[in-house]
Amino acid sequence: MHFNKLLRTLLFMGCILFLSCDDYLDINDDPNNPTEAPLAGLMVNSTFESAQNTFRMADISANYVQYIASPNAGSSSDIMDPLDFSTTWSNMYNVMTDLSDLIAQAESSGANHYQGAAQIMLAYNLVLTVDAWGRIPFSEGFNFDTLTPAYDDDAALYASAIDLLDMGIQNLSQETVLPIENDDFIYQGDPAQWIKLGYMLKARYLNHYSKTGSYDPNAVLNALENGFESNSDDAQVVYFEEEFNPWASVARSNANLILGGWISEQFVQALDGTTFGVVDPRLSAMISTTEDNDYVGTVNGAGRGNAPASGARSTLELGDFYSSELSPILLATFAEQKFIEAEAAFETDKNRSYAAYLAGIEAHMQKLEIPREAIDVYLSNTVVAMGVSTFSMADIFKEKWVALFLNPETWVDARRYNYQYTDFTLPANLNSQLNGQFIRRLAYPDSEVSRNGSNVPDVTLLDKIFWDK
Repeated sequence: MHFNKLLRTLLFMGCILFLSCDDYLDINDDPNNPTEAPLAGLMVNSTFESAQNTFRMADISANYVQYIASPNAGSSSDIMDPLDFSTTWSNMYNVMTDLSDLIAQAESSGANHYQGAAQIMLAYNLVLTVDAWGRIPFSEGFNFDTLTPAYDDDAALYASAIDLLDMGIQNLSQETVLPIENDDFIYQGDPAQWIKLGYMLKARYLNHYSKTGSYDPNAVLNALENGFESNSDDAQVVYFEEEFNPWASVARSNANLILGGWISEQFVQALDGTTFGVVDPRLSAMISTTEDNDYVGTVNGAGRGNAPASGARSTLELGDFYSSELSPILLATFAEQKFIEAEAAFETDKNRSYAAYLAGIEAHMQKLEIPREAIDVYLSNTVVAMGVSTFSMADIFKEKWVALFLNPETWVDARRYNYQYTDFTLPANLNSQLNGQFIRRLAYPDSEVSRNGSNVPDVTLLDKIFWDK
């Protein structure tokens, strides 16, 4: 869905600081009640920045799940070194602070739809942060009287996120005195769509418990009953001329020989027929060919070797689905939901699981606008449509990995699956502190260690988030 171009420009340029939106939004009818203008500005900023945070987290994890590889040998992002992500940490907290303010203001003004959407977005950003770092400040994280906030238990934070989703759904299910309308970059104020997203995210987060004793696949499936129904329900932010998709910036920089966005050999070979014996028609919509009109990846950790700076390896490029200037950032999709259904139903209803797996592939291909004939050829190949009897969990995780290209959710999947994708190997020149193992979390940022060091948990990159045990 698209905003009117002029309206989007005004909303973005005027409300990104959420201080003077009432000049043109024309919703602050009562000059003695200024609560509505901050609501509009906070909503615009929070929906847009939630997409930006999705990119920021994916930009970190894309190397770990081997979508992206550095052209430089031994690059810290490729070899899983402990890096300082202070800026990303700050960005996550900036959005969660805005959302906390939005929830409080909406509650005080009776704007329950704003409140509900904000609760769903707060759950989303909270879980993004927990999935990367584990324990984080939250209960004391937005109280500016507390300079050294305590760190909350990561499992308890997940419970809080699910509570936020439930409260958000409840608030959005009621009538409101103040509709959201065009203050919303994701659903343009449609409460029914926000409710579907709430249920979809609830299923996603409940499914994260798959390695724990708390996993309840029936609860996952129950949530999905009220989730997305088609690709038209996807939660996404479509970019625009005044603010290009950040992956397009990576592609444009790469074209200018500011190198980044090179595609991992692992990803290329999974789709070009090398690993699985079937060529995936999505490849051409996702990444570039080389100057020889072929697909060639870069080995994670090894760099490009003697290859030139451009033309000899596949990269993100302008014009492709994920990396065009006006491409969307996808927060949650119908395709992902079908793979969640496939996983949750696998043990109890394998026929349903298999049907959902195939539907997830088809939904993603339709999202990328793959021609119908090519979709049918792929879905009829026995490597992909192997039949219920030989269908496995590995098939679900492989296809979900493809369908969630450049999404941070894949790093959660990789850890839940113990990185056991077919032919998935450790990067060359791996960080020696990992003892030959894949990374399980991020190091706490230097900014947090310096100002709140007494509360920062003492962990290594191998210590697992609670759902990864």
